Amino acid sequence: MTQIRVVTDSACDLPDDIAKRLGIDIVSLNIRFGDEEFVDRVDLTPSAFWAKCKSSKTLPETSAPSPGAFQTAYERAKADGCDGVIVLTLSAGLSATHQSATIAAEAIADQIDVRVIDTKAVSMAQGLVCIDVAEQAQKGATLDELVTSAEILTTRIGVVAMLDTLEHLVKGGRIGGARALVGQVLSIKPLLELKDGIVAEAGRQRTKAKALTAIAEVTRSHAPLYRLAIVHGDSPDVNHLESLVADIPVATELIVTDMGPVVGTHGGPGIIALCWIVA
Repeated sequence: MTQIRVVTDSACDLPDDIAKRLGIDIVSLNIRFGDEEFVDRVDLTPSAFWAKCKSSKTLPETSAPSPGAFQTAYERAKADGCDGVIVLTLSAGLSATHQSATIAAEAIADQIDVRVIDTKAVSMAQGLVCIDVAEQAQKGATLDELVTSAEILTTRIGVVAMLDTLEHLVKGGRIGGARALVGQVLSIKPLLELKDGIVAEAGRQRTKAKALTAIAEVTRSHAPLYRLAIVHGDSPDVNHLESLVADIPVATELIVTDMGPVVGTHGGPGIIALCWIVA
């Protein structure tokens, strides 16, 4: 049977147990607090990251993995007897990670077939695509079949998030189409979404309760869903949001997980998001 390795990056926010069960190899981005640098998911867990955010006077920064980090993952797949690799990166519009993955694929092209896909997503929207592709890989799908499936899945994903603060997003330079919100944040809870792989404004609500209801309704408008996840940055509102989406038709079990440092760096403490794949 064909054995294909799924490789992704740590912006996916995949829970460790799911990644391990599906054999997904996660290449880490780097997180920097001033002069301190950490390897995501290796040196810094989500809980440690959020604690550090609260105590640090400087905002964290992120940087893409080197091509060498991806090449090591591809070489690991070859050593494990894999026939090929499919790489599912976070949006190329948000990071140089896709570029690094592509450079590494070209460097090792004579040793193993590596295909790099820009998911045009981030966090668990990216993670849900990884789950689906990895499940297909475990059933024996070929590399060509997985590439076709991944390209279709990237057109069926959605993300909508509520921020408690825009400070991290503005200073991190990832605000994109949401720039119009700057200067108005004192009186609102901003809602953001991904459009074509770029962060954009999705609305404004004056209270947290209304904001949570709003992102649940946006998600509901895309039902029925194939997959759904709640991902958050140390948010106290998880149970409430879970209750708001409990009646949305979804074919698979809801995943609730922590947002890691890569996306959390730009979203800031208290961010909470819904990520989905439409049915």
